[in-house]
Amino acid sequence: MAQNILVIDDEKAIRKALSEILSFEGFVVDEAADGAEGAKKIKDNNYDCILCDIKMPKMDGMEVLQLAKEERPDTPFIVISGHGNIETAVDAVKKGAYDYISKPPDLNRLLITIRNAMDKKSLVTETKQLRKRISRGYDMIGASEGMVRIQETIAKVAPTDARVLITGENGVGKELVARRIHDMSSRCSGPMVEVNCAAIPSELIESELFGHEKGSFTSAIKQRIGKFEQANGGTLFLDEIGDMSHDAQAKMLRALQEGKITRVGGEKEIKVDVRVIAATNKNLLDEVNEKKFRLDLYHRLSVILIQVPPLNARRDDIPALISHFMKEISEEYKQAVKEIEPEAVSTLQQYNWTGNIRELRNVVERLIILSDKRITNKDVETFILLK
Repeated sequence: MAQNILVIDDEKAIRKALSEILSFEGFVVDEAADGAEGAKKIKDNNYDCILCDIKMPKMDGMEVLQLAKEERPDTPFIVISGHGNIETAVDAVKKGAYDYISKPPDLNRLLITIRNAMDKKSLVTETKQLRKRISRGYDMIGASEGMVRIQETIAKVAPTDARVLITGENGVGKELVARRIHDMSSRCSGPMVEVNCAAIPSELIESELFGHEKGSFTSAIKQRIGKFEQANGGTLFLDEIGDMSHDAQAKMLRALQEGKITRVGGEKEIKVDVRVIAATNKNLLDEVNEKKFRLDLYHRLSVILIQVPPLNARRDDIPALISHFMKEISEEYKQAVKEIEPEAVSTLQQYNWTGNIRELRNVVERLIILSDKRITNKDVETFILLK
């Protein structure tokens, strides 16, 4: 699909030259003879890039730039002028211009600048779409007593820096609770770094959490920044904390007590500002009794305890969850949302959800793929209950 460029310049010869060159490169070019005309076209159309002169009648380039940043903040704006200087260029970039090019423009540089600007716009757009999808993926669905209590707890806990321990079976949504706490906290603009303690070998967990210095062990060919440093100013989410080795538990306790870490093989203490949220599907007090988990670390982590109920204990939320997943998955597949019979929903409410929310989403996806336009109870029996 051809990309659209708006050229705003009061010199007809310049407009024509740029238009011919850009058209030859495969762009669709629109022209404006002054700032006012350019401003109107920016309001009425969505361009992939804007090229604009500074000195123009009716409305100068800096005014057009200001309007463009208000109307189309993600559209790259490149200033081209023969009257500028370093101060003008700096001022334009400060006000949001992608770049400043002097007249007569070097055509190679101009084309490279335009393509780089468009690439940046594409990345910005993709990032926004990804964040939107992610934020939808962390919606907390349900009005059962257990879910209301959890949401009330999150609302109280999130604005603080209190450590939180989230417990519950696999698939109940412990990560979702952690993400909601981060998003509602004063640290939401900082990173949320996740570590699955069960997925990392015990001999590597310390390096993963605290980093290591070059040469600290055989494969340490360069310095590595650990998760604590990566999460500085934000939140560190430790999933499956019950699977952490004893040595790592001791270092974790020190980091929580002192707010400092030391990389593996290093001596320098590094101050870190991190909120820790931990999660586990184990009963940590049982682990303590079996000498598998440190009691002092448990107390450090469990300032606030949140128990996420299994799906079988919140069956009233299943219809809302099915509706949510139907819309979410249909959007991912770019297809219309299918209807589902009330009897099919009722059957799914009675199903034994050993895999909890994760299993329910998989089941909804399977029904969307295998059923016809309407999901029936027969579909549930055939594809889920395997009757």
